[in-house]
Amino acid sequence: MHAPIGHFDHAVPAPDCLDELTRPVADAVRAWRGSIPVDQFVYVDTDPEWADTATFVEHYGQDLLERSANCVVVAGKRGGETMLAACVVLSTTRVDVNGVVRRQLGARKASFASMDTATGESGMEYGGITPVGLPADWPVLVDSAVVDLPYVLVGSGRRRGKLLVPGKAFAELPGAVVLEGLGVA
Repeated sequence: MHAPIGHFDHAVPAPDCLDELTRPVADAVRAWRGSIPVDQFVYVDTDPEWADTATFVEHYGQDLLERSANCVVVAGKRGGETMLAACVVLSTTRVDVNGVVRRQLGARKASFASMDTATGESGMEYGGITPVGLPADWPVLVDSAVVDLPYVLVGSGRRRGKLLVPGKAFAELPGAVVLEGLGVA
């Protein structure tokens, strides 16, 4: 199979390589019921040594710089309670944690979750967290620019490998809320 974006040696529909994904991601792929067929979610094998963005796009294709998204876990606090959420923004932007995220979560304070919290609660590896397969009670805040792209490169739940997902599918993830201005330059 040829990857819809980038230049990858190995690309297969995600349902055909569930063993390459972490359990929560594989379970989400199996259970997908969105309007975008799940076989359009593509797994590409990547070398973790080339994970740095500059090296990654040099090796796998310059077009990926504008078509990649980061998924970061944030913690919103209010009245002694903490709520975890995921934020999905283009990799050329940063998450507006203290503005858009804080307001959307109704939190008094919002910050990036610690690595231990992000990996422990998501069941995914640091550097590979993806919005596909996150806990059902987490809000998944998605920048509208991500949804507008035909395909987006995101993590696969592991440091090795990535998913290429149709942008519109992000709006159909459990708990998804599409927001303007979530990602800022």
